[in-house]
Amino acid sequence: MDLSDHPLAGLLNRPEQLADRIGIEFTEVSPGRLVGTLPVSGNRQPYGMLHGGGSVVLAETLGSIAAALHAGPDRVAVGVDVSATHHRAAREGLVTGVCTPLHEGSRIASYEIVITDEADRRVCTARLTCAVLQRPPGT
Repeated sequence: MDLSDHPLAGLLNRPEQLADRIGIEFTEVSPGRLVGTLPVSGNRQPYGMLHGGGSVVLAETLGSIAAALHAGPDRVAVGVDVSATHHRAAREGLVTGVCTPLHEGSRIASYEIVITDEADRRVCTARLTCAVLQRPPGT
């Protein structure tokens, strides 16, 4: 999916950021749902499985972008808490993260991110909470 015309393309496609370096690609950006993929290849731990940190980076990236969408142009969203439960190993292919809101308030936004493998088996369940703040002057 080409998201280059999306209003937040600048947030989604930023070279030299961690999400770009590990291969995260956004496949859906819509109100109430953000979806992205991560290749297992290049993001494995020594036992050949997807590194748990890769799952957390995917989850935090999706949740942070969702919170930025919620915050709007005059505010910023910053992560304050992330947790992840790793259910099973992924050894090849792509994993897909689906981010949906749990709560989107004026000061706090929380998201659930479910990461599955190509057989649609749950690999990881994560939760991200972001503080929604006024945009600092000059940013």
